Amino acid sequence: MMDRPLNTGNSPEDIASHLKSVPATASPPPSKNSTTPDFYQSVDQKAHAAVARATSGLSPSVLGEAWMDWALHLAISPGKQLHLMETALRNAQALCHQSLSGATDEDDNTDAPAPDKRFASDEWQQYPFNLWATAHQMNWQWWQDAVTNVHGVAKSHEDLMAFVAGLTVDMTAPSNFALTNPDVISATLDEKGQNLVHGLENLALDLDQKIHGHHVSVPEKFEVGRNLATTPGKIIFRNDLIELIQYTPVTKTVHPEPVLIVPAWIMKYYILDLSPENSFVRFLLAQGFTVFMVSWKNPDASDRDLGMEEYRKLGIMDAIDAALTITAAPKLHAVGYCLGGTLLSIAAAAMARDDDIRLASVSLLAAQVDFTEAGPLRLFISESEVTMIEDMMSETGYLSSDQMAGAFALLRARDLIYAPAIRNYLLGKSGSNTFDLMAWNADATRMPYRMHSQYLRKLFLNNDLTEGRYRVGEKAVSVSDIRAPIFAVGTEQDHVAPWRSVYKLHLFADTDMTFVLTSGGHNAGIVSEPGHRNRHFRIGDTPSDAPFRDPAEWLATTTISEGSWWPAFAKWLARHSSTQVAPPSTGARSGQYKALCDAPGSYVMQL
Repeated sequence: MMDRPLNTGNSPEDIASHLKSVPATASPPPSKNSTTPDFYQSVDQKAHAAVARATSGLSPSVLGEAWMDWALHLAISPGKQLHLMETALRNAQALCHQSLSGATDEDDNTDAPAPDKRFASDEWQQYPFNLWATAHQMNWQWWQDAVTNVHGVAKSHEDLMAFVAGLTVDMTAPSNFALTNPDVISATLDEKGQNLVHGLENLALDLDQKIHGHHVSVPEKFEVGRNLATTPGKIIFRNDLIELIQYTPVTKTVHPEPVLIVPAWIMKYYILDLSPENSFVRFLLAQGFTVFMVSWKNPDASDRDLGMEEYRKLGIMDAIDAALTITAAPKLHAVGYCLGGTLLSIAAAAMARDDDIRLASVSLLAAQVDFTEAGPLRLFISESEVTMIEDMMSETGYLSSDQMAGAFALLRARDLIYAPAIRNYLLGKSGSNTFDLMAWNADATRMPYRMHSQYLRKLFLNNDLTEGRYRVGEKAVSVSDIRAPIFAVGTEQDHVAPWRSVYKLHLFADTDMTFVLTSGGHNAGIVSEPGHRNRHFRIGDTPSDAPFRDPAEWLATTTISEGSWWPAFAKWLARHSSTQVAPPSTGARSGQYKALCDAPGSYVMQL
């Protein structure tokens, strides 16, 4: 007999009885030989990691999406196509005229390329080298025109295509090849080919280091503790992530509030204590400040689970506790550089939320809190890219220094890839002309898996800090909670933290702010000691109740001052400090903060 059909008049007991009579249709339990989903995911992770190694960590899908967007829109843009054809014909005509006359006639070519330092020597002005240089520059500009201003293409895809097109065309530059580079030809004739012999030796050495994974150490001309990071001091605290340096005072009296410097952990700390003549630490000591510096550990596979919270607690909060205990000061000046500045802004926001008033001031040097306009690095940051980097790090537990250095080198390929290759392999030059900043740049560190993943996702990808989603503990933090005065520095030619991105701090902070825009790039603009030639800066104050000025307005209304911004910073710190007193001792004689060893310590020496 069939079960009676269910209808709205059935009671719950009838429905239950009917369901019991229906044959079970659930899937059978998995067999003993079935594979768990984790297995399939691990296979995908290994495949992604293999692709990442082959592409230097860049996701092919990021470029694929941008190319598809550009190609499809260009295909249905006949006006743009006609414009490109017209430009190509005009360039061809100009090159033909130049090849016949043997000289460039800029009056006949309104699209003449701008001066290029790659082709600046006298040899490049001679035929046929001037023709090749002009042809390359015209080709570069034509491709920039081809991938930009195509109606309907997303701005992010347009920027990425422009970057990749420029990078690709620059690979074919005549300066990159011995037979088309007059500087290399002259050197070969003058040295009877020894430059090429030395170049092959340099290439063999570099390939050996790359293949066998040998660490690229600081050039022999420089040595940490001998002529780098030589400011006297003591390691007065050490935990699993940092060593804290307290530098020896050089003045009879000091401001009671110490200065704590938090550098980026992507490189060694001594960017701010390079040679004695350009040491930021030495300068501050000479101005009557007690200076502490965080020296980060170089993480390895065992540190893969260190996250942003561990970096905040162990890297900043422990250092604040130590510096204030040793000096017996109620407050200190916190200074953060690059990633260290971003982390410091998070720590300062959390302290303000928790009514911790131990910060006399917060200074952020080339540091971003908003990442929507984070420069060329932003071109590659997407869900696909971050996932690929995570899969690559999952195998080792960290992102290697070589992988990170390679990504940054791509951003300035002309200066950091092609120019060194010409110098080392075609001209056969050694590292004899290396200077201290270059030596520091070769001394990179690794990035722990968890921390770097959180940094990329929470800050770069999702922009959680300025959108109210970044959490410290169980509560979100906001930069607007910071009440200590802020001193922020941007650099004019910064490709890591563009100054307009740094300037956006004005949109999120709710306290008095002094902003400096200095000449130079991300590193050289910060290491800008008094007496450095051809340096200038702009400085302007914005009270907490002042209306917002956009970057263009600020730039137009702020006058240029010649020289270094360091003295202006020292005066600003002094205005926010108390009357000078006798300097504190370097570390306690006993207890938690006793002197452990001389600076620069052991963490900075880790390979």
